[in-house]
Amino acid sequence: MSNTIELPFIEDMTFEAIDYSEKALPKGDYEHCQFIHCNFSNSDLSKISFSECEFISCDLSLAALINTSFKEISFKKCKLLGLHFDKCNAFMFSVRFENCSLALSSFYKCSLIKTSFKACELNDVDFTESDLTQATFDHCDLEGATFERSLLEKADFRSSDHYSINPEANRISKAKFSLVGIAGLLDRYDIEVE
Repeated sequence: MSNTIELPFIEDMTFEAIDYSEKALPKGDYEHCQFIHCNFSNSDLSKISFSECEFISCDLSLAALINTSFKEISFKKCKLLGLHFDKCNAFMFSVRFENCSLALSSFYKCSLIKTSFKACELNDVDFTESDLTQATFDHCDLEGATFERSLLEKADFRSSDHYSINPEANRISKAKFSLVGIAGLLDRYDIEVE
């Protein structure tokens, strides 16, 4: 006899304007679900599985994500401050972000291959040792974002700004940068580009 507890499977549901900071989202497997205008701030989303779900105009700031599964998840117009995506279940981890604020979040050692960040605030986000191969940073603000030993091959930074990337401490082969943004690759040399 097994001691494992079967978690509920929730499919094709829409959850709207629910405050999960007061009463936690029930543990389970959520597939093809939409969360709209929901508040998850400071809530515990640990060990919950989300697959092909959409979060629209939600606040997930400082939510616990220990062993949380995010598979093909879309975040639009969400507040995602201080999240530790590095604590998520790495298996099939796949996310995309549009018009989101991710300040002070961490993607330490995360696989973010082909991940799309569109019009996002990525201030002070930790991308240390993450794999951002072919990732797209489309009109993002990367002020204070950390790139150390990161894999940035074929990543596209052309329309983004305020990044500081050390070419000697990261792999940037075939990454794309705008002429205006080139200064972000030269910061460590303390030179002036005019």
